[in-house]
Amino acid sequence: MSRSLRAGRALPVVVALAAAALGVQVPQVYAAPPGERDVTAVLFEWRFESVAKACTDSLGPAGYGFVQVSPPQEHIQGAQWWTSYQPVSYKIAGRLGDRTAFKTMVDTCHAAGVKVVADAVINHMAAGDGVGTGGSSYTKYGYPGVYSGADMDDCRAVISDYRDRGNVQNCELVQLADLDTGEEYVRGRIAGYLNDLLSLGVDGFRIDAAKHMPAADLANIKSRLSNPSVYWKQEAIHGAGEAVSPGEYLGNGDVQEFRYARDLKRVFQNENLAYLKNFGEAWGYMANGQAGVFVDNHDTERVGDTLSYKDGSAYTLASVFMLAWPYGAPDVHSGYEWTDKDAGPPNGGAVNGCYLDGWKCQHAWREISSMVGFRNAVRGQAVTGWWDDGGDRIAFGRGNKGYVVINHDTSALTRTFQTTLPAGAYCDVQSGRAVTVDSAGRFTATVGAGTALALHVNARSCTGTPPTAGAGASFAVNVTTVPGQNVYVTGDRPELGGWNTGSALKLDPAAYPVWKLDVTLPAGTAFAYKYVRKDAAGNVTWETGANRTATVPADGKVTLTDTWRV
Repeated sequence: MSRSLRAGRALPVVVALAAAALGVQVPQVYAAPPGERDVTAVLFEWRFESVAKACTDSLGPAGYGFVQVSPPQEHIQGAQWWTSYQPVSYKIAGRLGDRTAFKTMVDTCHAAGVKVVADAVINHMAAGDGVGTGGSSYTKYGYPGVYSGADMDDCRAVISDYRDRGNVQNCELVQLADLDTGEEYVRGRIAGYLNDLLSLGVDGFRIDAAKHMPAADLANIKSRLSNPSVYWKQEAIHGAGEAVSPGEYLGNGDVQEFRYARDLKRVFQNENLAYLKNFGEAWGYMANGQAGVFVDNHDTERVGDTLSYKDGSAYTLASVFMLAWPYGAPDVHSGYEWTDKDAGPPNGGAVNGCYLDGWKCQHAWREISSMVGFRNAVRGQAVTGWWDDGGDRIAFGRGNKGYVVINHDTSALTRTFQTTLPAGAYCDVQSGRAVTVDSAGRFTATVGAGTALALHVNARSCTGTPPTAGAGASFAVNVTTVPGQNVYVTGDRPELGGWNTGSALKLDPAAYPVWKLDVTLPAGTAFAYKYVRKDAAGNVTWETGANRTATVPADGKVTLTDTWRV
């Protein structure tokens, strides 16, 4: 959760005594998520039944190894997102679903080949008094059947000095009741909660606010688990001059590398992508094998530390780079639109459809989801053949398994690229277009401004290897808009709103001025469609000209690249 819970920003951290140095027995830890697929989709504030559907429909087919779900425990009532991070008890009875829904979700995701990571809030309990989402009455420092004031740290003041270890780890994070994780009883209760989640099939944990608990306390808690070597990653934010360092938590498992995301924002917004040639440990980051990385998360997107969906193609291309680059285990944040930083999830977390009701579904964007398969294909391969133009155009290979081009410039890039790929036909998984690599490993292509190209050995033909799973249409239309305007598509099919502008589907401006949307349609379907613009007052403007037409192929998606007709 970090310090940005309700207001202010997530202030980082720096160094302490490793758990091993304190004589605590440290269980075996994984260097990045175990298994062949290390990408995690973080479905922030999604209800469990919606997560289950995503595992079946998009995460499993795209090759995601893990899905991370928001805190499942009972919490304070309220519509704001941060209510999920104020526990009242350890019952699975939060806004996102009950115990049955949680178990069903875990089983469904496992059936789709996707493991489940739970966001675990164990540093603190709720502030204030009230009744929780599961019906439990509580007061601050009094959580009947769970904890009393005697189980809290003695400091009852808000954290005020991140240069003081005791202040950071014994005082209260934004007035939340701070648990004394050095106590046997508290350690046992926390371990009991995590073991309960393990009994339901959870495969790992994200440890919220880890820097606010001594690393040795976390090592002790982990040693009590039914699976002491279970995967977990810890939220410990780096900050120069602070008393607690992310590195001291590496003995327990992975640690999220916040500097990675901050530096990506700086490079993509103010510097040159050419600087990324040695991105990773050479920049002073934690060891590759234990770093959790991301372009944004629910905290950083709200406080502006990192890029977010509001940054258009820079955000999308940063995600492409993260998934193509061999450093850390990537998290793909998938949340919802917001203007109020406190705003909770649309529909209480129920996702009726991607790009509906404000749900962004970044995990399913073609540019991002296609790179999950790329990452799985190039696993273990070193970077080869780096090329850059000294500015914002880069390209590199991953051994003889893959090759990616990223054009973060304002004009198209046409050139012949040298790869170490085997000769033959490939599918550019970013666009769905065919590319031929010659016997010398070369191919010639044009990569549009603000777009990427990606080839890998598991996508040798565009037939049967669409960028995203399922049959349908991938709409992409170049439209210039003014603030308050959005672009929609409608057509003669019920899935497209049946020519009713009130039911038209909103396209996503992540790659602005190109607006995009993937729509599921039956294979072989012929359909007509047009684009419309709507302003903040609801006024509708149709593009000119005749109805557009297209046909869904028997296998895969039809890719539509259009320009708004004035």
